[in-house]
Amino acid sequence: MAEEIEPIQHIPTFIKLLDRILTGIAILFGGVTLAFMTLFSVWNVLVMRKALNSPIIGAEDLLILSLVVIIALSVPLGARTGAHIEIEILESRMSTAFAKWSLIFVKIIGSAVLCLMAWRLWHAGKAAVRFGETTQQLLISFEPFYYLLTGSMAIYAIVLWLDIWQLLRVGKVAHLRIGDGSL
Repeated sequence: MAEEIEPIQHIPTFIKLLDRILTGIAILFGGVTLAFMTLFSVWNVLVMRKALNSPIIGAEDLLILSLVVIIALSVPLGARTGAHIEIEILESRMSTAFAKWSLIFVKIIGSAVLCLMAWRLWHAGKAAVRFGETTQQLLISFEPFYYLLTGSMAIYAIVLWLDIWQLLRVGKVAHLRIGDGSL
């Protein structure tokens, strides 16, 4: 399963649609967030802090929340591209069937953990305002960021179930390949 596989020609339409949506969201919102982080950091450090000796109050809050957005956007896309780390020490010693079923089993466990995480993040988001969970300087509530992470974990769980479905259907997972013109 770890060896480089050829692209599967018959990827179902709904997986291709999911790939386009995840890629589009990551490029659009991730790009805007990264541009904001870059420009804001340069402006804050070089102009406000060094030149004018008056740094922007709450800049760290905005940058930390921007990192949360980047992470939330990248986790499901990373799952579709196969970017997450897999340890395959014993796979070469396993039969193909055992390797396939152990991978399915691990993906089921991973999906269950991700669903649990999404559920707890949702509840944390609902409680964030009540418990005053905010950034330190600007007092921006963590609530929407908990909900963003909830969606990210839920989409990751869906991606794992689609991987399981592909493993059962064709015996291997067709990962999204970015940069080779396959979109």
